[in-house]
Amino acid sequence: MEQLDRIDRGMLDMLQQDGRVSNARLAEAFSLSETSCWRRLRRLEEAGLIAGYHARLDRRKLGLGVMAFVQIVCTQHSEEVTAEFERLIQASPNVLACDNTTGEADFLLQVVAADLDDYSHFVERVLRRLPGVLSIRSNLSLRQLKSTQRLPIA
Repeated sequence: MEQLDRIDRGMLDMLQQDGRVSNARLAEAFSLSETSCWRRLRRLEEAGLIAGYHARLDRRKLGLGVMAFVQIVCTQHSEEVTAEFERLIQASPNVLACDNTTGEADFLLQVVAADLDDYSHFVERVLRRLPGVLSIRSNLSLRQLKSTQRLPIA
């Protein structure tokens, strides 16, 4: 994709603030016709810069009071074991994010659960059954200071 101009960056920033903003409002904010604005938006989507539109939900109000950051160290790194590990992680709705990392742990997971009992069951039912896992280390969030998916658009 060609270089992003000021309007593209502004549109992306505005969409991060409110994914439901109308095309008419976007067009007005950047002094564009609605057709021109719609074309820019489609171009940004087709280029993969906009990966989707999502509602941000309050996990606590949905009964998910526990947030855990889980470090997993693996003993096996074969293609088959890694593929099965990834398949099981992808299938788990409690896992919000999973990153393959540098450092002591191979993977860092962000996991939600209703309460400590529910989290304990998740560890036993899912994490301890993952192939090739040597160790699991959990850090529970006591208080979340910041949570955002907004990227800095320079």
